[in-house]
Amino acid sequence: MKRHLLLGTVILLGLGGYTSDLFADDQEALKAFGTVQKVFQSPRCQNCHIPGDSPLQFDAGIPHAMNVVRGMDGKGAAGLPCATCHAENNPPASYGPHTPPGAPHWSLPPTVHKMAWIGLPADRLCAMIKDRASNGDRDFAALIKHVSEDKLVLWGWNPGAGRQPVPVPHDIFVTQFKLWADAGGPCPVAGS
Repeated sequence: MKRHLLLGTVILLGLGGYTSDLFADDQEALKAFGTVQKVFQSPRCQNCHIPGDSPLQFDAGIPHAMNVVRGMDGKGAAGLPCATCHAENNPPASYGPHTPPGAPHWSLPPTVHKMAWIGLPADRLCAMIKDRASNGDRDFAALIKHVSEDKLVLWGWNPGAGRQPVPVPHDIFVTQFKLWADAGGPCPVAGS
């Protein structure tokens, strides 16, 4: 035990002034993750990233009407696929505030990796995002591509009439996501 403590002390002393830089980098990355969490846990994202099999809707996150369910591939039940109501684009505002929104490949995450984060504390959300067994086998590069380019993800910033967009501008979110990812994706400590 003493040998390990001595080795750790030697390593830290050898880093000299770098330890404060490493600590500052982690602090910036953790602050960036706070932005990631704010986006992921907004209604635009968490209404579809659900623990069960019934999506939520509206800003209040109420259960989806008509007993809509995920289905095995995330595209709805065999007799009622998401595309029955959700088109490739939002309908015109003149259709009214409660018409089904639309975006390319409207769906929920498939059953095998639901990526459900409603109510998760920051440490568990962080771990889930990075867990390739949960996130569709995406490394950081694939995650960045997903949040930067996927048209269904981008819909969250243009959700159509009567819906609040994601609360952080997309370019700021992507910048913060990259900052967090580039630092290795450090996670907040539980309870902090």
